[in-house]
Amino acid sequence: MKKIKLDIIGLSYSQTQSGAYALVLGEVNGRRRLPIIIGGFEAQAIAIEIEKMTPSRPLTHDLFKSFADAYHINVQEVIIYNLIEGVFFAKLVCNDGHKVLEIDARTSDAIALAVRFNCPIYTYEFILASAGIIIEGNDFLFLDNIDPIEENQVVGGASTSGQPKENLSGFSVEELQEKLQKALAAEAYEKAALIRDELNKREK
Repeated sequence: MKKIKLDIIGLSYSQTQSGAYALVLGEVNGRRRLPIIIGGFEAQAIAIEIEKMTPSRPLTHDLFKSFADAYHINVQEVIIYNLIEGVFFAKLVCNDGHKVLEIDARTSDAIALAVRFNCPIYTYEFILASAGIIIEGNDFLFLDNIDPIEENQVVGGASTSGQPKENLSGFSVEELQEKLQKALAAEAYEKAALIRDELNKREK
C-alpha cells in the first residue's frame, strides 16, 4: 500500500473542547489536510520541540528519546495506519541496527516522537480519502495559545469540561455540509473534524 507523506502545518487551541488542541497534518504536494484532536500535554510536547525550547526537566517524550538513544534505537518513521470510529491508529517503525520493529502508539504520542527523531510521518490514501479535508489556501494558525505546562502539572488528555460539544445528530446532510464549509472558512479545524466524522457516520 502506497504511503503518503504528511507535514505538521497547524496546531491551535480548540475552541470547542477545553484542554484540547487541533493538530493539522497536510499532504505533501497536495491540498488535503488531516485534522486530529489531541490533548494539551501532547500539544505542548509537540510545540516545545518545534520551537526548540528546552524544559527545565525532560518531558515524557524527551525521556523516551534519551532512552532510545542510549540503546542505539532509532525511530525511522511514523505511520498513521488506520481510522476506526473517528480514532486514528499510529505506529513507530524502529531500527536498532539489526532489526526493524513496529510499535503501536497513540497518534499524538507518535507525532511528538517524530519531531524529536526528525523522522517522516506517513498515512495511507484510504485515511485521507475518508477523513481528509481539502483546503484551498495555505493560511493556518500555528502554535496558537499553547500555554506553558508547569513541571509538576499532570494533564490526562483532553478535558471534557468547558464548552460542550454541539449535538450534530439533528442536522441534515446539507446543513452539515454547509456547517463544514463555514468551519473551514473560519479555520476552525477541530469543529470541522467533528462535522466530518458525523458526515462519515451518515454514509455508512
